[in-house]
Amino acid sequence: MAGIVPGALLALILSTAACGNGKAAKVDAPQAMPVKVQTAKAEKIDDTTEYVATLKSRDSAVVMPQVEGIITQIYVHSGERVGDGAPIMQIDPAKQQATLNSEDHARAAQLAQLKWAQQNYERVEGLAIAGVVSRQDLDQARATLDAAQAQLHSLEAQVNEQQVQLHYYRVVAPRAGIVGDVPVRVGDRVVTTTTLTTVDRPGSLEAYIYVPIEKSAQLKLNLPVQIVDDAGNLLASSCVTFLSPQVDTATQTVLVKATIANANDKLRTAQVIRARVVWGSQQKPVVPVVAVSRIGGLYFAFVAEPDQKGGYVVHQRPLQVGQIVGNDYVILDGVKPGDKVVVSGTQFLVDGIPVVPQESSS
Repeated sequence: MAGIVPGALLALILSTAACGNGKAAKVDAPQAMPVKVQTAKAEKIDDTTEYVATLKSRDSAVVMPQVEGIITQIYVHSGERVGDGAPIMQIDPAKQQATLNSEDHARAAQLAQLKWAQQNYERVEGLAIAGVVSRQDLDQARATLDAAQAQLHSLEAQVNEQQVQLHYYRVVAPRAGIVGDVPVRVGDRVVTTTTLTTVDRPGSLEAYIYVPIEKSAQLKLNLPVQIVDDAGNLLASSCVTFLSPQVDTATQTVLVKATIANANDKLRTAQVIRARVVWGSQQKPVVPVVAVSRIGGLYFAFVAEPDQKGGYVVHQRPLQVGQIVGNDYVILDGVKPGDKVVVSGTQFLVDGIPVVPQESSS
């Protein structure tokens, strides 16, 4: 009897230990962690490249003098609106005025000479009819009259030319618009290559975009172009209206132009802007930025996948990400549409643990 009790006691102890081990096994089993997920959806994504571009006015006139001289007066200020033909500057016309006066006096003298030649011809003509002078004298008087008339016409043409030249000493606006920078001052001597100012007519501009030669095969007319600010916000939309047939030998780029509507005058001539060329579009999955982790320069995301027991486990997948659109990454590889991407609590996850996916509302 005494020998049986220890055996029964041993069996009881073993039974109790076994029960204890079973409870420990249940406690040690990993519990499924609830996580917020978003189902990756394919969206239309534009394939774009941004370039630095310069805006130029399609209705901008550079004002340069047609004569040389000293500026005596400036009638306008930068930013002022002027009408077509409005005076802008005055160049000292004294020398030209003196030349015009000299030509005018020469014309007056020649006019008197013409009158004398006319009277002389009429007198010789009367004498020739009376037989007092020869036919040769009459022809010579006629030639003198014709020469005087021709000389007068020549001098009148010279006077007209000097009058037109005098007109150029007052520089006027070639069109209605806004006066640009005025780099010259009263007292400056200007020549025909001096830039006095510009006159810009408000309205459409042209974006000058220089695209690397590597992309030239993809260039075509009517290709969409977007003008964006530093934050990526769209300022204006357009399309390619001009493709240069030549390559810039210094930069190995191709000049592309796009007409930009500027109804609200948000953009300015000579402004440096960001131009986004849209090469095409394709369907790509997107995932929230908060779901993507960066480790050692590589990108990862946790994806909840069904397991064999009807539940879910998470796996950390390496990603190839594209541009950021809004609050989402465009995924080039690693996630496909329909995948449940974990968007919260990723710092607590370990690859392969069970989870309970809960669809996020945001």
